[in-house]
Amino acid sequence: MEQEKDFNQLYKEWQETTKKLMDKFPERKEAFQTTSNIDIERLYLPEHLDGQYMDQLGLPGQYPFTRGIQPTMYRARHWTMRQYAGFGSAQETNNRFRYLLDQGQTGLSVAFDLPTQIGYDSDHAMSKGEVGKVGVAIDSIEDMEALLKDIPLDKVSTSMTINAPAAVLLAMYIVVAEKQGVSPEKISGTIQNDILKEYIARGTYIFPPKPSMRLITDIFAYCTEEVPRWNTISISGYHIREAGATAAQELAFTIANGKAYVEAALEAGLDIDQFAPRLAFFFNAHNEFFEEVAKFRAARRIWAKIMKEKYKAKKPKSWQLRFHTQTGGSTLTAQQPDNNIVRVTVQALSAVLGGTQSLHTNSRDEALALPTEDSARIALRTQQILANESGVADTVDPLAGSYYVESLTDELEKEANVYLDKIEELGGAVSAVEQGYMQREIHHTSYETQKAIEKGEQIVVGMNAYQLDDEPRPELHRLDPELAANQVKQLRSIRETRDNQRASAQLEALRHAARGTDNLMPLIVECVRSYCTIGEICGVLREEFGEYTGV
Repeated sequence: MEQEKDFNQLYKEWQETTKKLMDKFPERKEAFQTTSNIDIERLYLPEHLDGQYMDQLGLPGQYPFTRGIQPTMYRARHWTMRQYAGFGSAQETNNRFRYLLDQGQTGLSVAFDLPTQIGYDSDHAMSKGEVGKVGVAIDSIEDMEALLKDIPLDKVSTSMTINAPAAVLLAMYIVVAEKQGVSPEKISGTIQNDILKEYIARGTYIFPPKPSMRLITDIFAYCTEEVPRWNTISISGYHIREAGATAAQELAFTIANGKAYVEAALEAGLDIDQFAPRLAFFFNAHNEFFEEVAKFRAARRIWAKIMKEKYKAKKPKSWQLRFHTQTGGSTLTAQQPDNNIVRVTVQALSAVLGGTQSLHTNSRDEALALPTEDSARIALRTQQILANESGVADTVDPLAGSYYVESLTDELEKEANVYLDKIEELGGAVSAVEQGYMQREIHHTSYETQKAIEKGEQIVVGMNAYQLDDEPRPELHRLDPELAANQVKQLRSIRETRDNQRASAQLEALRHAARGTDNLMPLIVECVRSYCTIGEICGVLREEFGEYTGV
């Protein structure tokens, strides 16, 4: 008690001294806040911690997993270094994949072009001008074979950023593995397969919510039996954040979508402890370092409580939130692109200290064009330096016990729960999407952020402060101007040389099944084996399911 009095007296004296000092040297701002509008105190003390240590933090690898999902985290092995890549043709992207693997990358992450993402073949009118631009063009199993040539699919895990046509791309991956002699139970990876965030923030949707959710739960059921090492969904906050959300909104809306997928799977009759351990998440890492670390820690705690208490999952693996992180694309500037190396380093460090399972670091020139090989290598080296030279991977959850970080973790959990309660009142995430609730919240936040940047209230180094008058332009990656023509030529050759009678029969079988309730994955796999194209498969489903046109 005496010691406590001594501290209270010291603290009071410190406050008085500080107030006098501030009269001479005022603070930079009247109020300090995080991006989620959480007030930042001048000093954090034990009184800022909320609740009992074991209830809120526990031990690493134990419920509620605030301190990480593994007991020893990176002391056992580093996170997976999974650089996101994809451009032009499948052959070009395969060359980049093999280059990155040679440079020490430990997992693949595939970016698809816009036509592929919305289920159109490269020769469709809607594809004009977009083939191979923001990712790799994949029309058929032949493209997927070229994409994965000489890559051992029983040894390398692959993440695919694909949503509306996720079932088709997964089917292609399975068939290519079979052609390599690798059975489905031996392949590992992740499909994003998160359609709700497309409605909320990204826009590469095809079908309305109900049939989209059916495809997702069909994938859950199919992979549980046939592809047990595959992560069947990567519930994505990344694109929600890229659209302008705060850290708290990213956290809440992602968790809300996760709940919707769990409920859809339960309604489809799936056992929670069978599918829940294969759910994965995908978060953004922005510049506000401590808030980002706290966000990742809060995410694990919120999800663990939901899975254990709300959905009554029995297996500890069902309670664990496993996540991939990508550094913030929207934080990159076209001005002074080398500054982006520093931004990415800070963001990557927050992901590591937050306990990520895998990580992509953006390249410095991505605000201008697709990354050059040099830029992609620097981005990968950033992770390798953090892993091998910084020491941050040598102890578990090193920021635990920081009064500031623990307070932020608690505050983000509270803010997220306010949003989650509101979404529950609206009938859940699907209903909230249909009513435009999350979209409006993000639009408002994005608008306020842009105003702050334009007024100079939020500094972006090199863009609205510390500019250069004569800024040199870096060398940029250029796409082959003949890419689209070559892709269309190859696509026509496939249609001419395949067994068209077999392809037509498989498409009709898929059409018939889409009208019923059978699992569509086996039929999609057969369509892929018959060299049906992504446009043909999605075209059948478009005709049967209709297209979503937005709120």
